[in-house]
Amino acid sequence: MTNILRYPLRNISPEKISDLQAKYPNASVQIELHETPVAGGLSEADFWALIDLLNWDQSGNDDAVIEPVVATLGKAPLRHIYDFKDMLSQKLYWLDTADHAQQIGEGAFDKGQDDFSADGFLFARCCAVANGKQAYEAILQNSLLMPKDKLFPPLLRIANEAHRRANGGVLRYVSVYSVETFSNRKGWESYPEFLN
Repeated sequence: MTNILRYPLRNISPEKISDLQAKYPNASVQIELHETPVAGGLSEADFWALIDLLNWDQSGNDDAVIEPVVATLGKAPLRHIYDFKDMLSQKLYWLDTADHAQQIGEGAFDKGQDDFSADGFLFARCCAVANGKQAYEAILQNSLLMPKDKLFPPLLRIANEAHRRANGGVLRYVSVYSVETFSNRKGWESYPEFLN
């Protein structure tokens, strides 16, 4: 049997959580948000400032490249980690189009070929974001500018690593947008057979 308990988030005290844990030790919690968060979150400018911290002098050592971002985000309020993950998911989602997938170099999307990798395209989109705001916005407007044969999957680890350092645990948070290839229905409307 499923019971649904509703409490305004501002009314959930540590004591209330302890009471619920004692009464329902094996239950899981799901929070539904029905309003826009109040001010104080990570701004768009803050997001791009974090991306600008990527240390490309350490190319070849992905952990070292993302380290300045992980360290900075790990010292920020927890909400900023969630915001970073949401903003990154949004930017990756917007690049999830057939036009962009056709411009990634070897293994680019071609309906008649089998060598297209959905993960490879996700990692190419990560590279587009990792190149910074100016490059990203240009790529978003012109798919021909997509990085060719370049991937940067470590971008997806930043929020998780920052959360682990700050809170000692795994980040269990589903971002606002799906980053998976073929999630952007509008971006793939010419190829409905590939949509999730």
